[in-house]
Parts: sequence; C-alpha cells; structure tokens
Amino acid sequence: MKVSAAERERHRQVVATVRRRLDDAGIPHLDNPSHIVPIIVGDPALCRWISDVLLDDYAIYVQPINYPTVPRGTERLRITPSPLHSEADIDHLVCSLARLWAHPKLRRAA
Repeated sequence: MKVSAAERERHRQVVATVRRRLDDAGIPHLDNPSHIVPIIVGDPALCRWISDVLLDDYAIYVQPINYPTVPRGTERLRITPSPLHSEADIDHLVCSLARLWAHPKLRRAA
C-alpha cells in the first residue's frame, strides 16, 4: 500500500462505502479520519454478543473493544475494511449488522 496509489485509493473508497452503508442502515459509528470504523455499542456484554454472533452465524470477524481499552459506556466493534473487500463483502457485513441491530436484545438496550 505504501507504493501503490491505486490500492490506497481503493482502500479509501471501501472505507467510504462502508461508512455510507452503515449510515443508510442507521448503525451508529464514529466519524474519524482513520481506516478503522468503530461501531458504537455502549455495553460490554452486547459488544461481545454481537461479535460472537457475527462470527458464528455470519462468518464475519469483527473485534469487540471493551474496557479498559476504551472507557466504560463507549464499548464498540472495530471494523477494518481493506482494499480487498468487495461490494458483496460490504453488503454481507452491513446486512448482518442490520439484522442484529433489529434483534430484541439490542432493542431493549437502546
């Protein structure tokens, strides 16, 4: 990525697409200049649960970030898009997250 402008541009495009699709789906994420897209959960148990369900049911690995790495109440999922992620990969991620965001377990927490 250090020497390939095309890959850097593709990386920026993928990150922007992920952010736009999360916005469209109503999934809260932090706006930052990084390629890392933090999705705000705000509860350590729910953060771990979402991460586990994504892996077990959807074959998506998303790292949960809990205290003490972040302050209590700001627990989040760490999405790290790459230039190799396709539109289908992004669609699978966002649709899977949207299904989980509609789950009663998350509805009660909101």
